[in-house]
Amino acid sequence: MGKLAGIKVVDLSLFLPGPMMTLMMADQGADVNKVEPLAGDPARAMEPFEAGQSVWFRNLNRGKRSVALDLKTDIGREALWALIDQADVLVEGFRPGVMARLGFDYAVVAERNPRIVYCSISAFGQQGALAHHPAHDMAVQALAGSLSVNDGPDGTPVVPGVPSADMAAGLTALSAVLMALIGRERTGRGDHIDIAMFDALLPWSAHVAGSAIMGGDAPRSATQRSLGGAAFYNVYRTADGRYIVLGGREAKFVANLLTALGRPDLIPLGNAPAGEQGALIDFLRATFAARTGDEWVDWFADRDVAFAPVLDYGEAFASPHIAERRLLIEAEGAHHIAPAIRFAENDWQPRPAPELGHG
Repeated sequence: MGKLAGIKVVDLSLFLPGPMMTLMMADQGADVNKVEPLAGDPARAMEPFEAGQSVWFRNLNRGKRSVALDLKTDIGREALWALIDQADVLVEGFRPGVMARLGFDYAVVAERNPRIVYCSISAFGQQGALAHHPAHDMAVQALAGSLSVNDGPDGTPVVPGVPSADMAAGLTALSAVLMALIGRERTGRGDHIDIAMFDALLPWSAHVAGSAIMGGDAPRSATQRSLGGAAFYNVYRTADGRYIVLGGREAKFVANLLTALGRPDLIPLGNAPAGEQGALIDFLRATFAARTGDEWVDWFADRDVAFAPVLDYGEAFASPHIAERRLLIEAEGAHHIAPAIRFAENDWQPRPAPELGHG
């Protein structure tokens, strides 16, 4: 049944942040009605496909019902009202003002259903100079500063591999909705939650952007401890063109590795400030370039150092760790990424994603 069994959700969102958030609710038993335009969520058409559905769409929309509505018609609006009247949560991801034009802004909805928790997810929030600016994940990352340190060796920003702004917004929205549901038990009323991808991403910068947060200089990867300026938090190429990482800067890891490599004299340099470790980085680059990736995996096997080979997604999803923790599950010919939120008393199994317009 799940922790959220009995909670009714109306989800009007598309693509990533909202669907990811309501997926986590559906995985815990919430009754999620995914309200789609007549053409469907665009994610339905995103390759690759498996068992007749987009892998992307399935992994963000399993366990939900699909209701296809034209909200510009009286019939479509009446059908949405029927869902809202019974709902605990409404999630929407339109640009600010769209829900009001359709006749479903928070004030109107709350007048009919005062207990509803109404969650608006947008790029920059419901108010402000950027509220109506069109943006997906990368543009939000660009304006929030995070793309500036997602850069290559020459300092040029590169397209991010993970949609951090989208995912931060979905996780923040989930937390906010659950808080509002708990608060409703005390007050009897829901609330309107304004989730901006931009706002949700900013706290993720606290560990790297301290100086800028105080009004000082912006971080630069070459001199920042977590972005490439530290030898023991860095990426190294191996003899066969693979990559490995050192992912822990603690003094014990520095001592363990440099002693094993016969260079204890470099230990003080490994504990120096980021940006002052160039000689050590050069030494490690030359050292790791002398053996293959597999040779280094074997070499590090019995050493207490925060080390890892860089795997591609195929290697990662085929790894023993994912199999042992059942993080990739096959059901009825379709593959699902298992929820990261799991409870000891739950034996989670994936439910299918709906076909368009089918509950």
